[in-house]
Amino acid sequence: MVQTIPAERITLYELVEKFNLKSREDPSFFPEWSENLPPINEEEKHQLHRVKRNFLNLAMRPMLEDMVKMMVLSPLLDLAGFYVWPFSTTAETSVEIETKDNGVIIRGKIDVLVWHNRLWILVIESKRSQFSLEVGIPQALAYILASPNLDKSVFGMVTNGSNFIFLKLVKQATLNYALSDEFSLRRGDDLVTVLAILKRLGATINYQSQAE
Repeated sequence: MVQTIPAERITLYELVEKFNLKSREDPSFFPEWSENLPPINEEEKHQLHRVKRNFLNLAMRPMLEDMVKMMVLSPLLDLAGFYVWPFSTTAETSVEIETKDNGVIIRGKIDVLVWHNRLWILVIESKRSQFSLEVGIPQALAYILASPNLDKSVFGMVTNGSNFIFLKLVKQATLNYALSDEFSLRRGDDLVTVLAILKRLGATINYQSQAE
């Protein structure tokens, strides 16, 4: 009998067991979040300051996921260049993945999906401002598993508006994944670093596409 699990209820343990995911700790597996980050200019920093100020003002009250997308995600994706060619961005993309041997189907909707030439680049999962990122990590990984191009690197980002963590998953001999450090909108220039990482991911995909 086939078991259907909503993606928002999947656990990291279940993903590891059912899909044989392997966590990679060596920095060389996921250098995109920490190495060769592009500079952010003063105008971009000014816009990020406005994002931070607006978020902190609204965060004094409970903030739903849609507000997180509008207040934080949308400006970041715009500044990172993901709204213009050669990238495409959609919201609420329905996905379904099925294990071959365990009779399990995972269904859900990706909050934001960015792709390039039909290749998935970035899966974004947003949560309410009071939620821990830990609840979104397995959900984002589950959605990345639905990518049709797992032979290439697919990245993810989980955010609750004030905190951010990046993910990378690629199929080598096995399905390997890694996480970045966690960044906080409330801490120093972390939001600047988040934008730099997003730009780095876009540039990486562009470079790989041109090299093919």
